[in-house]
Amino acid sequence: MTNPTNLNNIIQRILNGTQTERDIEALRQWLNSGGIQNLQIGKYNINIGQGQDIHVGDRTYHGLDAQAIREVARVVTQGSNATDVREVVRSIFKEEFPNLAQPQNPQGSSRKTILVLASLPSNESRLRLDEEVREIDEGLRRSQHRDKFTLQQRWAVRPDDLRRALLDFQPQIVHFCGHGSGENGLILENDAGLAQFVPTQALANLFKRFTERGLECVVLNACYSEIQANAIAEHIDYVVGMTSAIGDKAAIKFAVGFYDELGAGWSYEDAYHAACNAIELEGIPEEHTPIFKKSN
Repeated sequence: MTNPTNLNNIIQRILNGTQTERDIEALRQWLNSGGIQNLQIGKYNINIGQGQDIHVGDRTYHGLDAQAIREVARVVTQGSNATDVREVVRSIFKEEFPNLAQPQNPQGSSRKTILVLASLPSNESRLRLDEEVREIDEGLRRSQHRDKFTLQQRWAVRPDDLRRALLDFQPQIVHFCGHGSGENGLILENDAGLAQFVPTQALANLFKRFTERGLECVVLNACYSEIQANAIAEHIDYVVGMTSAIGDKAAIKFAVGFYDELGAGWSYEDAYHAACNAIELEGIPEEHTPIFKKSN
């Protein structure tokens, strides 16, 4: 049987999005047993009962009774996946206990996760994506603030891979390198390794869901990605896209300049200007191709 200490840890991991299948099974068993008393999460000691108030430290809340807990139980016992469970737990607790609804790496955290997503379908022109990612990694490793960044990578990205990577890593920065096609959307891969278009609005809707989970910046280092950047900037604070085609060398220099500047402790907007200047310093006439968007 799950004890209160273990339960505290399990629910905190679910709220943070770092739960395991064992955590979900333990929560399922606890909910099936009807346990709803003396729940402690972090500094909160919570007593929940049918028709009772919820006492949290010296404060009392009304309306969050066993019905809410049963809603979690319903989702869990129906065999929903861990993501669904996390969303229900968040939705229950975030209004009454906002501190528990914060993402694992909220804005302002001392360490930021950069998620690099690379897609190069076999029926599209070749790009030097491995060089781009290697340069990003090496630049961060030698940077002044290298201890403030974690780099995660996903290759041959399909739509499901994109969604799962965001869930797995809860990044503050997403960097996409690959092909874009303007109004048709970004180009990911299908199960056969061929090109699959991801519609602009679908992409914007996906990133919208991570606005409150700590996502701060999206870099679309892909040709003709301004349309997607505009849509994403409706939800995400800082977005970079490309107004037209961009060559391999310019794309790599942009990435190097951008993350060198972030690694030195400067802002996203500073990083954008430094990245454009890095293209210019190489004598490549594409410094005006990248475009920087701020959310309204």
